[in-house]
Amino acid sequence: MNAPAPTAIKPAPADFDVQGLSFDKSLIERLAGNGPRYTSYPTADHFHAGFDETAYRAEVARQFPAGQQGPLSLYVHIPFCNTICYYCGCNKIITKNKAHAEVYLDYLDKELALQAPLFAGRARVEQLHFGGGTPTFLSDAQLGRLMQQLRAHFDFAPKDEGEYSIEIDPRKVQPATVAHLGKLGFNRMSLGVQDFDPAVQQAVNRIQSEAETLAVIEAARAHGFKSISIDLIYGLPLQTVQGFSATLDKVIAARPDRLSIYNYAHMPQLFKTQRQINEADLPALDTKLDILSLAISKLAAAGYVYVGMDHFALPDDELAIAQRAGTLHRNFQGYSTRDDIDLLALGVSGISKLGASYSQNVRGTEEYYALLDAGKLPLFRGIALNEDDRLRRSLIQQLMCDFALDFAQLEARWGIRFNEYFAAEQPKLAALTDDGLLSLDGQRLQVLPRGRLLVRNIAMIFDRRLQQSQPLQRYSKTI
Repeated sequence: MNAPAPTAIKPAPADFDVQGLSFDKSLIERLAGNGPRYTSYPTADHFHAGFDETAYRAEVARQFPAGQQGPLSLYVHIPFCNTICYYCGCNKIITKNKAHAEVYLDYLDKELALQAPLFAGRARVEQLHFGGGTPTFLSDAQLGRLMQQLRAHFDFAPKDEGEYSIEIDPRKVQPATVAHLGKLGFNRMSLGVQDFDPAVQQAVNRIQSEAETLAVIEAARAHGFKSISIDLIYGLPLQTVQGFSATLDKVIAARPDRLSIYNYAHMPQLFKTQRQINEADLPALDTKLDILSLAISKLAAAGYVYVGMDHFALPDDELAIAQRAGTLHRNFQGYSTRDDIDLLALGVSGISKLGASYSQNVRGTEEYYALLDAGKLPLFRGIALNEDDRLRRSLIQQLMCDFALDFAQLEARWGIRFNEYFAAEQPKLAALTDDGLLSLDGQRLQVLPRGRLLVRNIAMIFDRRLQQSQPLQRYSKTI
Protein backbone atom coordinates (compact mmCIF):
# COMPACT_ATOMS: atom_id res chain seq x y z
CA MET A 1 0.00 0.00 0.00
CA ASN A 2 1.48 3.34 -0.99
CA ALA A 3 0.83 6.55 0.91
CA PRO A 4 -0.45 9.50 -1.12
CA ALA A 5 1.67 12.53 -1.77
CA PRO A 6 1.65 14.82 1.29
CA THR A 7 -0.99 17.50 1.15
CA ALA A 8 -0.15 21.16 1.60
CA ILE A 9 -0.04 22.25 5.22
CA LYS A 10 -2.45 25.01 6.04
CA PRO A 11 -2.06 26.98 9.27
CA ALA A 12 -4.10 25.28 12.00
CA PRO A 13 -7.27 27.30 12.53
CA ALA A 14 -7.68 28.80 16.00
CA ASP A 15 -11.43 28.19 15.86
CA PHE A 16 -13.56 25.88 13.74
CA ASP A 17 -16.65 23.67 13.86
CA VAL A 18 -16.87 20.21 12.34
CA GLN A 19 -19.19 17.22 12.95
CA GLY A 20 -20.70 18.71 16.10
CA LEU A 21 -17.26 19.46 17.50
CA SER A 22 -16.00 23.00 18.05
CA PHE A 23 -12.30 23.78 18.43
CA ASP A 24 -11.77 27.04 20.32
CA LYS A 25 -8.04 27.40 20.89
CA SER A 26 -8.19 30.32 23.35
CA LEU A 27 -10.89 28.60 25.41
CA ILE A 28 -8.90 25.36 25.55
CA GLU A 29 -5.75 27.23 26.58
CA ARG A 30 -7.70 28.91 29.39
CA LEU A 31 -9.55 25.88 30.75
CA ALA A 32 -7.40 22.82 30.07
CA GLY A 33 -5.77 21.95 33.38
CA ASN A 34 -5.08 18.63 35.07
CA GLY A 35 -7.74 16.04 35.78
CA PRO A 36 -8.69 12.33 35.76
CA ARG A 37 -9.39 10.40 32.57
CA TYR A 38 -12.39 8.69 34.22
CA THR A 39 -11.71 5.16 33.10
CA SER A 40 -13.27 4.49 36.50
CA TYR A 41 -15.13 6.35 39.21
CA PRO A 42 -13.91 6.57 41.90
CA THR A 43 -10.48 6.86 40.29
CA ALA A 44 -7.74 4.37 41.15
CA ASP A 45 -5.98 6.71 43.57
CA HIS A 46 -8.94 6.21 45.93
CA PHE A 47 -8.53 2.43 46.07
CA HIS A 48 -7.32 1.12 49.45
CA ALA A 49 -5.96 -2.01 51.11
CA GLY A 50 -9.12 -2.43 53.19
CA PHE A 51 -10.85 -3.97 50.18
CA ASP A 52 -9.40 -7.47 50.52
CA GLU A 53 -9.97 -10.95 49.12
CA THR A 54 -12.96 -11.56 51.40
CA ALA A 55 -14.66 -8.40 50.17
CA TYR A 56 -13.82 -9.30 46.58
CA ARG A 57 -15.29 -12.79 46.80
CA ALA A 58 -18.46 -11.44 48.38
CA GLU A 59 -18.92 -8.91 45.56
CA VAL A 60 -18.43 -11.56 42.86
CA ALA A 61 -21.02 -13.77 44.57
CA ARG A 62 -23.51 -10.88 44.58
CA GLN A 63 -22.88 -9.96 40.96
CA PHE A 64 -22.80 -13.53 39.60
CA PRO A 65 -25.34 -15.53 41.63
CA ALA A 66 -25.74 -19.27 41.17
CA GLY A 67 -28.29 -20.30 38.57
CA GLN A 68 -27.77 -17.25 36.37
CA GLN A 69 -25.30 -16.46 33.61
CA GLY A 70 -24.13 -12.96 32.81
CA PRO A 71 -21.73 -11.45 30.27
CA LEU A 72 -18.10 -10.95 31.28
CA SER A 73 -15.14 -9.08 29.83
CA LEU A 74 -11.63 -10.45 30.41
CA TYR A 75 -8.45 -8.38 30.42
CA VAL A 76 -5.04 -10.08 30.54
CA HIS A 77 -1.97 -7.98 31.25
CA ILE A 78 1.25 -9.11 29.56
CA PRO A 79 3.97 -6.88 31.07
CA PHE A 80 6.94 -7.78 28.86
CA CYS A 81 8.59 -5.60 26.19
CA ASN A 82 11.74 -6.20 24.11
CA THR A 83 12.70 -2.53 24.15
CA ILE A 84 11.73 0.56 26.08
CA CYS A 85 9.66 3.42 24.65
CA TYR A 86 10.60 6.50 26.64
CA TYR A 87 7.09 7.99 26.70
CA CYS A 88 5.45 4.87 28.14
CA GLY A 89 3.71 4.97 31.52
CA CYS A 90 2.48 1.36 31.47
CA ASN A 91 3.45 -1.36 33.94
CA LYS A 92 6.17 -3.20 32.01
CA ILE A 93 9.27 -5.40 32.23
CA ILE A 94 12.04 -4.88 29.66
CA THR A 95 13.60 -8.19 28.62
CA LYS A 96 14.40 -10.28 25.56
CA ASN A 97 14.21 -13.58 27.45
CA LYS A 98 10.94 -15.36 26.60
CA ALA A 99 11.58 -17.82 29.44
CA HIS A 100 10.37 -15.06 31.77
CA ALA A 101 7.05 -15.16 29.95
CA GLU A 102 6.84 -18.93 30.38
CA VAL A 103 7.06 -18.51 34.17
CA TYR A 104 4.47 -15.72 34.01
CA LEU A 105 2.06 -17.98 32.12
CA ASP A 106 2.49 -20.62 34.83
CA TYR A 107 1.31 -18.10 37.39
CA LEU A 108 -1.52 -16.80 35.22
CA ASP A 109 -2.77 -20.38 35.25
CA LYS A 110 -2.61 -20.36 39.05
CA GLU A 111 -4.62 -17.14 39.15
CA LEU A 112 -7.15 -18.61 36.73
CA ALA A 113 -7.50 -21.67 38.96
CA LEU A 114 -8.46 -19.37 41.85
CA GLN A 115 -10.69 -17.01 39.88
CA ALA A 116 -12.56 -19.33 37.53
CA PRO A 117 -14.53 -21.27 40.21
CA LEU A 118 -16.06 -17.97 41.35
CA PHE A 119 -17.62 -17.57 37.89
CA ALA A 120 -18.19 -21.22 36.92
CA GLY A 121 -21.52 -21.59 35.12
CA ARG A 122 -22.32 -17.97 35.91
CA ALA A 123 -20.41 -16.03 33.25
CA ARG A 124 -19.87 -16.10 29.50
CA VAL A 125 -16.89 -14.21 28.12
CA GLU A 126 -18.10 -11.81 25.43
CA GLN A 127 -15.08 -9.53 25.38
CA LEU A 128 -11.37 -10.28 25.69
CA HIS A 129 -8.43 -7.89 25.57
CA PHE A 130 -4.71 -8.60 25.81
CA GLY A 131 -2.77 -5.50 26.87
CA GLY A 132 0.67 -4.67 28.12
CA GLY A 133 3.54 -4.19 27.87
CA THR A 134 3.54 -5.93 24.54
CA PRO A 135 1.23 -8.97 24.30
CA THR A 136 2.99 -10.08 21.12
CA PHE A 137 6.20 -10.39 23.11
CA LEU A 138 4.80 -13.90 23.63
CA SER A 139 5.78 -16.46 21.01
CA ASP A 140 3.08 -18.02 18.85
CA ALA A 141 3.24 -21.12 21.04
CA GLN A 142 2.91 -19.07 24.21
CA LEU A 143 -0.06 -17.15 22.80
CA GLY A 144 -1.69 -20.48 21.96
CA ARG A 145 -0.99 -21.79 25.44
CA LEU A 146 -2.57 -18.73 27.07
CA MET A 147 -5.72 -18.92 24.95
CA GLN A 148 -5.99 -22.61 25.76
CA GLN A 149 -5.70 -21.78 29.46
CA LEU A 150 -8.45 -19.18 29.24
CA ARG A 151 -10.82 -21.40 27.27
CA ALA A 152 -10.27 -24.27 29.70
CA HIS A 153 -11.49 -22.10 32.56
CA PHE A 154 -14.20 -19.93 30.95
CA ASP A 155 -17.12 -20.29 28.55
CA PHE A 156 -16.51 -18.04 25.49
CA ALA A 157 -19.08 -16.61 23.09
CA PRO A 158 -18.54 -17.75 19.48
CA LYS A 159 -15.99 -15.71 17.54
CA ASP A 160 -18.64 -14.00 15.40
CA GLU A 161 -20.47 -12.83 18.57
CA GLY A 162 -17.55 -11.89 20.82
CA GLU A 163 -15.08 -9.02 20.71
CA TYR A 164 -11.60 -10.45 21.12
CA SER A 165 -8.83 -7.89 20.79
CA ILE A 166 -5.08 -7.65 21.21
CA GLU A 167 -2.53 -4.82 21.26
CA ILE A 168 0.10 -5.22 18.57
CA ASP A 169 3.62 -3.84 18.23
CA PRO A 170 4.10 -3.94 14.43
CA ARG A 171 7.88 -4.05 14.85
CA LYS A 172 7.64 -7.48 16.48
CA VAL A 173 4.91 -9.20 14.45
CA GLN A 174 5.06 -11.02 11.13
CA PRO A 175 2.00 -11.82 8.97
CA ALA A 176 2.23 -15.47 10.09
CA THR A 177 1.61 -14.40 13.70
CA VAL A 178 -1.41 -12.34 12.61
CA ALA A 179 -2.80 -15.46 10.92
CA HIS A 180 -2.13 -17.41 14.12
CA LEU A 181 -3.98 -14.81 16.19
CA GLY A 182 -6.99 -15.12 13.88
CA LYS A 183 -7.01 -18.89 14.37
CA LEU A 184 -6.87 -18.38 18.14
CA GLY A 185 -10.10 -16.37 17.96
CA PHE A 186 -8.92 -12.75 17.91
CA ASN A 187 -10.98 -10.55 15.63
CA ARG A 188 -9.86 -7.03 16.58
CA MET A 189 -6.46 -5.42 17.03
CA SER A 190 -4.89 -2.17 18.13
CA LEU A 191 -1.54 -1.05 16.68
CA GLY A 192 0.80 1.39 18.32
CA VAL A 193 2.24 3.91 15.85
CA GLN A 194 2.52 7.20 17.80
CA ASP A 195 4.30 9.07 14.97
CA PHE A 196 6.07 8.12 11.72
CA ASP A 197 8.45 11.10 11.90
CA PRO A 198 12.00 9.60 12.12
CA ALA A 199 13.24 12.37 14.41
CA VAL A 200 10.38 11.84 16.85
CA GLN A 201 10.85 8.07 16.75
CA GLN A 202 14.53 8.49 17.58
CA ALA A 203 13.71 10.85 20.46
CA VAL A 204 11.33 8.33 22.08
CA ASN A 205 13.37 5.20 21.19
CA ARG A 206 10.70 3.64 18.98
CA ILE A 207 11.89 3.16 15.42
CA GLN A 208 8.99 1.84 13.35
CA SER A 209 8.61 1.96 9.59
CA GLU A 210 5.43 2.61 7.67
CA ALA A 211 6.04 -0.58 5.67
CA GLU A 212 6.05 -2.95 8.66
CA THR A 213 2.95 -1.25 10.05
CA LEU A 214 1.05 -1.59 6.78
CA ALA A 215 2.11 -5.23 6.48
CA VAL A 216 0.39 -6.03 9.79
CA ILE A 217 -2.77 -4.14 8.77
CA GLU A 218 -2.95 -5.97 5.44
CA ALA A 219 -2.45 -9.32 7.16
CA ALA A 220 -5.19 -8.53 9.67
CA ARG A 221 -7.65 -7.73 6.92
CA ALA A 222 -6.66 -10.85 5.01
CA HIS A 223 -7.39 -13.00 8.06
CA GLY A 224 -10.80 -11.56 8.88
CA PHE A 225 -10.14 -9.07 11.67
CA LYS A 226 -13.29 -6.99 12.02
CA SER A 227 -11.76 -3.83 13.46
CA ILE A 228 -8.28 -2.33 13.27
CA SER A 229 -7.30 0.59 15.47
CA ILE A 230 -4.19 2.79 15.36
CA ASP A 231 -2.83 4.74 18.33
CA LEU A 232 -1.12 8.10 17.83
CA ILE A 233 0.32 10.50 20.40
CA TYR A 234 0.67 14.27 20.12
CA GLY A 235 3.01 16.27 22.32
CA LEU A 236 6.04 14.00 21.88
CA PRO A 237 9.55 15.51 21.66
CA LEU A 238 10.50 17.15 18.34
CA GLN A 239 6.97 16.93 16.97
CA THR A 240 5.89 19.62 14.53
CA VAL A 241 2.63 20.40 12.78
CA GLN A 242 4.19 19.54 9.41
CA GLY A 243 5.68 16.26 10.64
CA PHE A 244 2.47 15.10 12.29
CA SER A 245 0.51 16.07 9.19
CA ALA A 246 2.64 13.66 7.17
CA THR A 247 1.94 10.93 9.74
CA LEU A 248 -1.79 11.62 9.50
CA ASP A 249 -1.65 11.37 5.69
CA LYS A 250 -0.05 7.93 5.94
CA VAL A 251 -2.44 6.71 8.63
CA ILE A 252 -5.56 7.95 6.83
CA ALA A 253 -4.35 6.22 3.65
CA ALA A 254 -4.23 2.95 5.61
CA ARG A 255 -7.90 3.53 6.54
CA PRO A 256 -8.04 1.98 10.03
CA ASP A 257 -11.55 1.50 11.41
CA ARG A 258 -10.74 3.65 14.42
CA LEU A 259 -8.04 5.96 15.71
CA SER A 260 -6.94 7.09 19.14
CA ILE A 261 -4.97 10.34 19.36
CA TYR A 262 -3.63 10.73 22.88
CA ASN A 263 -2.10 13.75 24.54
CA TYR A 264 1.33 12.81 25.81
CA ALA A 265 1.40 13.23 29.59
CA HIS A 266 4.97 14.05 30.61
CA MET A 267 5.11 12.97 34.26
CA PRO A 268 8.71 11.89 34.93
CA GLN A 269 8.11 12.12 38.66
CA LEU A 270 5.77 9.12 38.28
CA PHE A 271 7.27 7.27 35.29
CA LYS A 272 11.05 6.82 35.40
CA THR A 273 11.37 5.94 31.71
CA GLN A 274 10.15 9.42 30.79
CA ARG A 275 13.31 10.86 32.36
CA GLN A 276 15.09 9.76 29.18
CA ILE A 277 13.15 12.44 27.28
CA ASN A 278 14.74 15.86 26.89
CA GLU A 279 12.09 18.25 28.20
CA ALA A 280 13.51 21.05 26.04
CA ASP A 281 12.43 19.03 22.98
CA LEU A 282 8.76 18.88 24.01
CA PRO A 283 6.48 21.06 21.87
CA ALA A 284 4.90 24.10 23.49
CA LEU A 285 1.18 24.06 24.30
CA ASP A 286 0.51 26.31 21.31
CA THR A 287 2.11 23.77 18.97
CA LYS A 288 0.34 20.84 20.63
CA LEU A 289 -3.02 22.49 20.11
CA ASP A 290 -2.16 23.26 16.49
CA ILE A 291 -1.35 19.56 16.00
CA LEU A 292 -4.63 18.52 17.60
CA SER A 293 -6.57 21.04 15.53
CA LEU A 294 -4.98 19.72 12.36
CA ALA A 295 -5.71 16.11 13.33
CA ILE A 296 -9.38 16.82 13.97
CA SER A 297 -9.74 18.68 10.67
CA LYS A 298 -8.02 15.99 8.64
CA LEU A 299 -9.89 13.11 10.23
CA ALA A 300 -13.24 14.82 9.77
CA ALA A 301 -12.42 15.47 6.10
CA ALA A 302 -11.54 11.77 5.76
CA GLY A 303 -14.94 10.74 7.14
CA TYR A 304 -14.04 9.84 10.72
CA VAL A 305 -16.50 10.54 13.54
CA TYR A 306 -15.44 11.96 16.90
CA VAL A 307 -16.58 9.30 19.36
CA GLY A 308 -15.26 10.85 22.55
CA MET A 309 -12.10 11.62 24.46
CA ASP A 310 -9.18 10.93 22.06
CA HIS A 311 -11.21 8.46 19.95
CA PHE A 312 -12.31 8.64 16.31
CA ALA A 313 -14.00 5.98 14.20
CA LEU A 314 -15.48 5.42 10.77
CA PRO A 315 -19.29 5.75 10.82
CA ASP A 316 -19.81 2.01 10.32
CA ASP A 317 -17.34 1.00 13.05
CA GLU A 318 -18.76 -0.57 16.20
CA LEU A 319 -17.71 2.35 18.41
CA ALA A 320 -19.58 4.88 16.28
CA ILE A 321 -22.59 2.56 16.08
CA ALA A 322 -22.57 2.03 19.86
CA GLN A 323 -22.44 5.77 20.46
CA ARG A 324 -25.47 6.33 18.22
CA ALA A 325 -27.30 3.47 19.98
CA GLY A 326 -26.52 4.81 23.46
CA THR A 327 -24.63 1.64 24.44
CA LEU A 328 -21.12 3.10 24.48
CA HIS A 329 -19.20 2.45 27.69
CA ARG A 330 -15.86 3.52 29.15
CA ASN A 331 -13.44 1.33 31.10
CA PHE A 332 -9.72 0.86 31.71
CA GLN A 333 -9.12 0.07 28.04
CA GLY A 334 -10.86 3.28 26.90
CA TYR A 335 -14.21 3.17 25.11
CA SER A 336 -16.09 -0.12 24.81
CA THR A 337 -18.97 -1.11 22.57
CA ARG A 338 -21.14 -2.73 25.24
CA ASP A 339 -22.92 -0.94 28.00
CA ASP A 340 -21.63 -1.59 31.51
CA ILE A 341 -20.25 -5.13 31.24
CA ASP A 342 -18.37 -6.55 34.23
CA LEU A 343 -14.60 -6.75 33.78
CA LEU A 344 -12.22 -9.32 35.28
CA ALA A 345 -8.53 -8.40 34.95
CA LEU A 346 -5.78 -10.99 35.23
CA GLY A 347 -2.04 -10.53 35.66
CA VAL A 348 0.09 -7.93 37.40
CA SER A 349 -1.51 -4.51 37.96
CA GLY A 350 -4.82 -5.55 36.34
CA ILE A 351 -7.90 -3.65 37.55
CA SER A 352 -11.26 -5.43 37.70
CA LYS A 353 -14.70 -3.81 37.76
CA LEU A 354 -17.25 -6.20 39.20
CA GLY A 355 -20.62 -4.93 40.33
CA ALA A 356 -20.22 -2.06 42.78
CA SER A 357 -16.50 -2.59 43.25
CA TYR A 358 -13.05 -2.16 41.78
CA SER A 359 -10.02 -4.25 42.69
CA GLN A 360 -6.41 -4.18 41.56
CA ASN A 361 -3.72 -6.83 41.45
CA VAL A 362 -0.23 -6.22 42.82
CA ARG A 363 2.12 -4.47 40.40
CA GLY A 364 5.30 -6.55 40.67
CA THR A 365 5.85 -10.12 39.48
CA GLU A 366 7.69 -11.21 42.65
CA GLU A 367 4.78 -10.28 44.89
CA TYR A 368 2.31 -11.65 42.34
CA TYR A 369 4.11 -15.01 42.31
CA ALA A 370 4.44 -15.15 46.11
CA LEU A 371 0.73 -14.56 46.75
CA LEU A 372 -0.29 -17.17 44.20
CA ASP A 373 2.20 -19.67 45.66
CA ALA A 374 0.43 -19.09 48.99
CA GLY A 375 -2.94 -19.84 47.36
CA LYS A 376 -4.15 -16.24 47.63
CA LEU A 377 -5.64 -13.96 45.02
CA PRO A 378 -2.97 -11.38 44.14
CA LEU A 379 -5.03 -8.34 45.18
CA PHE A 380 -3.51 -5.36 46.93
CA ARG A 381 -6.22 -2.71 46.90
CA GLY A 382 -9.75 -1.90 45.78
CA ILE A 383 -12.93 -0.13 46.75
CA ALA A 384 -16.58 -0.92 47.41
CA LEU A 385 -18.77 1.82 45.98
CA ASN A 386 -21.43 3.44 48.12
CA GLU A 387 -24.72 4.70 46.68
CA ASP A 388 -23.31 8.16 45.97
CA ASP A 389 -20.31 6.64 44.17
CA ARG A 390 -22.59 4.50 42.01
CA LEU A 391 -24.77 7.48 41.10
CA ARG A 392 -21.80 9.65 40.20
CA ARG A 393 -20.15 6.80 38.27
CA SER A 394 -23.29 6.40 36.17
CA LEU A 395 -23.56 10.15 35.60
CA ILE A 396 -19.90 10.59 34.61
CA GLN A 397 -20.17 7.58 32.27
CA GLN A 398 -23.13 9.23 30.54
CA LEU A 399 -21.25 12.48 30.13
CA MET A 400 -18.15 10.79 28.71
CA CYS A 401 -20.11 8.55 26.32
CA ASP A 402 -23.34 10.39 25.45
CA PHE A 403 -22.39 14.05 26.07
CA ALA A 404 -25.76 14.52 27.78
CA LEU A 405 -27.71 13.92 30.98
CA ASP A 406 -31.47 13.40 31.14
CA PHE A 407 -32.51 14.55 34.59
CA ALA A 408 -35.81 12.62 34.63
CA GLN A 409 -34.01 9.35 33.90
CA LEU A 410 -31.43 9.98 36.62
CA GLU A 411 -34.10 10.94 39.11
CA ALA A 412 -36.20 7.85 38.36
CA ARG A 413 -33.24 5.49 38.57
CA TRP A 414 -31.63 6.90 41.71
CA GLY A 415 -34.57 8.38 43.60
CA ILE A 416 -33.17 11.92 43.71
CA ARG A 417 -34.09 15.42 42.59
CA PHE A 418 -31.22 16.50 40.36
CA ASN A 419 -31.07 20.19 41.25
CA GLU A 420 -31.29 19.45 44.97
CA TYR A 421 -28.82 16.57 45.04
CA PHE A 422 -26.29 18.50 42.98
CA ALA A 423 -26.97 21.93 44.49
CA ALA A 424 -23.27 22.44 45.33
CA GLU A 425 -22.35 21.80 41.70
CA GLN A 426 -24.73 24.41 40.25
CA PRO A 427 -22.40 27.45 40.41
CA LYS A 428 -19.62 25.58 38.56
CA LEU A 429 -22.09 24.32 35.97
CA ALA A 430 -23.33 27.87 35.51
CA ALA A 431 -19.77 29.05 34.87
CA LEU A 432 -19.26 26.43 32.16
CA THR A 433 -22.64 27.38 30.72
CA ASP A 434 -21.42 30.98 30.45
CA ASP A 435 -18.31 29.68 28.64
CA GLY A 436 -20.53 27.86 26.14
CA LEU A 437 -19.41 24.35 27.11
CA LEU A 438 -22.86 23.11 28.04
CA SER A 439 -26.54 24.02 28.20
CA LEU A 440 -29.01 23.52 31.06
CA ASP A 441 -32.76 23.79 30.63
CA GLY A 442 -34.11 22.26 33.83
CA GLN A 443 -34.66 18.89 32.18
CA ARG A 444 -31.36 18.13 30.50
CA LEU A 445 -27.66 18.88 30.52
CA GLN A 446 -26.26 18.90 27.00
CA VAL A 447 -22.54 19.13 26.25
CA LEU A 448 -22.26 21.63 23.42
CA PRO A 449 -19.75 21.43 20.53
CA ARG A 450 -17.35 23.75 22.42
CA GLY A 451 -17.46 21.44 25.42
CA ARG A 452 -16.85 18.06 23.80
CA LEU A 453 -13.06 18.34 23.82
CA LEU A 454 -13.26 19.53 27.44
CA VAL A 455 -15.70 16.89 28.69
CA ARG A 456 -13.24 15.89 31.42
CA ASN A 457 -13.59 19.39 32.87
CA ILE A 458 -17.35 18.95 32.99
CA ALA A 459 -17.11 15.50 34.56
CA MET A 460 -14.77 16.83 37.26
CA ILE A 461 -17.55 19.03 38.59
CA PHE A 462 -19.47 15.90 39.62
CA ASP A 463 -16.43 14.16 41.13
CA ARG A 464 -17.13 14.51 44.84
CA ARG A 465 -14.00 12.65 45.85
CA LEU A 466 -11.83 14.90 43.72
CA GLN A 467 -12.97 17.95 45.64
CA GLN A 468 -11.77 16.33 48.87
CA SER A 469 -8.47 14.84 47.66
CA GLN A 470 -4.89 15.69 46.75
CA PRO A 471 -3.77 18.35 44.24
CA LEU A 472 -4.58 17.86 40.58
CA GLN A 473 -0.91 17.77 39.54
CA ARG A 474 -0.89 13.99 39.87
CA TYR A 475 -3.27 13.80 36.89
CA SER A 476 -2.57 14.41 33.20
CA LYS A 477 -3.71 17.50 31.30
CA THR A 478 -7.37 17.35 30.32
CA ILE A 479 -6.37 18.15 26.74
